[in-house]
Amino acid sequence: MSEIFKNIGKIKYEGKESKNPLAFKYYDADRVIYGKKMKEHLSFAMAWWHNLCAEGVDIFGAGTTDKSFGANKGTMMHAKAKVDAGFEFMSKLGIEYFCFHDMDIIPEADTIEETNKRLDEITDYIKEKMDETGIKCLWGTANMFSNPRFMNGAGSTNSADVFCLAAAQVKKALDIVVKLGGKGYVFWGGREGYETLLNTDIKLEQENIASLMKMSVEYGRKIGFEGDFFIEPKPKEPMKHQYDFDASTAIGFLKQYNLDKDFKLNIEANHATLAGHTFQHDLRISAINGMLGSIDANQGDNLLGWDTDQFPSNVYETTMCMYEVLKYGGMKNGGLNFDSKNRRASYTPEDMFYGYILGMDTFALGLIKAVELIEDGRIDEFVKERYSSFNEGIGKKIREGQTNLEELAEYAKNIDSKVLPSSARQEYLESIVNSILFS
Repeated sequence: MSEIFKNIGKIKYEGKESKNPLAFKYYDADRVIYGKKMKEHLSFAMAWWHNLCAEGVDIFGAGTTDKSFGANKGTMMHAKAKVDAGFEFMSKLGIEYFCFHDMDIIPEADTIEETNKRLDEITDYIKEKMDETGIKCLWGTANMFSNPRFMNGAGSTNSADVFCLAAAQVKKALDIVVKLGGKGYVFWGGREGYETLLNTDIKLEQENIASLMKMSVEYGRKIGFEGDFFIEPKPKEPMKHQYDFDASTAIGFLKQYNLDKDFKLNIEANHATLAGHTFQHDLRISAINGMLGSIDANQGDNLLGWDTDQFPSNVYETTMCMYEVLKYGGMKNGGLNFDSKNRRASYTPEDMFYGYILGMDTFALGLIKAVELIEDGRIDEFVKERYSSFNEGIGKKIREGQTNLEELAEYAKNIDSKVLPSSARQEYLESIVNSILFS
């Protein structure tokens, strides 16, 4: 196999003083921090769809980036060329994982049988590359949103035939995830939602989505899949209202249909902000429910109202992300998948590397600063003190469920009605964050 990225060597760590654009400034893979190597805290993954498939197409214009990798697009030769490019790319960056949709890795055929043959052929080739390089599969999924048959969703479709085609696609996707040793399987309900209630039976649609997920768990466990199933929340786009709106909504759905023992959440930064939350919010909600599974690492643009999937550059966000991950104890079967794409005007092979270097360095710096925040201790101590009234006396009885309204009303008779809670001191806490980030 000839080298594809001929003018780019292995990307090395050179430190924050380096001016080399093809070097890491903060990501030092083997540096031990907070008890583990940096690469173990930051299990980076390449998103097959953006990095090897996205060509800069938008609704106003054709693609600007050549992702043919020397082969005719729409062929199995092109599918294999993308494998060659992807493994060379990951090897040069020191990325140890990849994520994929089934239709990222092959061109879909006219029949299920032929599509599945193509999936078998390409995953044989991917497996060879995995064995050669040691690179692993983080998670896989089925693309059940691009094909016109999924215009009304897959699990949420109004067509039983489309539902069966979706089930067949999930079955095969699970087969190849197990074949590749993937640690997770993701449900991203890209079109699991509705445009108008005038034509929608929400109860039926949500019950059918749950049914598809239950069948998937049953089949996955039967064929030896031991990893986690993930739901990836998103509030809108492409549907106006999607059923997996945010972390809280997705967790409520999983618990309602008794799926919470097998499923965790894959949280994407840009999706959280589209829901009107911070990235940290959806991470925290997932964590306190024991359901933080994996992360799609990207960011949005606050001036735009859609899913821009930019490479992360905001160190505040990555610091608070890693703060949540470290406090949670890490992600057993998850990692940091760069669901990120170059801007349309950044169209060269070098730009592919610049994007990943930016993202990896931004998360590495976020990890370093998150550790400093935790070790500093002032924020944790402040939060603990802020709720200290619930550690003794009547507060402790409230927490332990050892009281009732009558007792609390009697207790309240002796409280000054003008009492105020202690100051929240938000500005003070934000100054601590700034002092650590810029120390």
